Amino acid sequence: MSLLVVGSVAFDSVKTPFGEVNDALGGSGTYFSVSASFFTDVRLVAVVGEDFPDEHINMLNHHKVDTSGVEKKPGQTFRWKGSYDFDLNTAHTHDTQLNVFADFKPNLPENYRDCEYVFLANIDPELQASVLDQVKKPRLVACDTMNFWIEGKLEALKKTLSRVDMLIINDGEARELGENANLVKAAKKILSWGPKTLIVKRGEYGCLMFDEKSIFSAPAYPLEFVFDPTGAGDTFAGGFMGYLASCGEMSNEIFRQGIIYGSTMASFNVEDFSLNRIKKLGKDEIDSRFRFFKGMTHFEDL
Repeated sequence: MSLLVVGSVAFDSVKTPFGEVNDALGGSGTYFSVSASFFTDVRLVAVVGEDFPDEHINMLNHHKVDTSGVEKKPGQTFRWKGSYDFDLNTAHTHDTQLNVFADFKPNLPENYRDCEYVFLANIDPELQASVLDQVKKPRLVACDTMNFWIEGKLEALKKTLSRVDMLIINDGEARELGENANLVKAAKKILSWGPKTLIVKRGEYGCLMFDEKSIFSAPAYPLEFVFDPTGAGDTFAGGFMGYLASCGEMSNEIFRQGIIYGSTMASFNVEDFSLNRIKKLGKDEIDSRFRFFKGMTHFEDL
């Protein structure tokens, strides 16, 4: 089934203890789209500058990502520069140039408005709400956010959360949004604002899923080599939402399987810089790692 994502397409300059890249393809919408494309049809809404090369659009199209919703405007593409220490869980931002992204106003093509699954990536909550005004009757809407919006546009964010089914954020954002260091207590508060499900990404410690009746915990996939965690959260969300859309049904069990597929995709992403690893993936590799992941966490009740 069709999956819509509204987010950023960017150039990233990243330095880690294991290497460095400059002006590499990045952005929440990009990572999400490529990851989700292994499971379902994806439609991307974003904005880029006149400096954005056709080869990147061609790569997305090669993955059967519909880019007719990507606007090219005069100016430069959004750029982010950051670094990671050996604690790869924390990104240090050195420079952010919004460029054409500063005036981004999502305008969905008519054939995007009937998408059944919608993901609102990390953008202004007022823009997220404007997207919800344009879609018709989606079966599931999930969104992301960050501390910048939590601190600067909390009321607008709460209004958006009242209209979505699911929120996918990291543990620091969950604690700040829920105003509690305890994730269980923070989750209860966040769920009271409207979302039926909260997924908390915890980097190398895996993730947690909360709803009214249950808590699900999944570890991260153990990796020997980690080069760049940039985009891992968006890759996780893409794998998760892509799998849900491919199933065409929703249940706690499907969500749990989706989390493992999302974690599987994120584990590939961090093995190289930018999208270099995931854009070369084969479905057999994904399924093989998913099976290993499943076996790693399985045990019998004796």
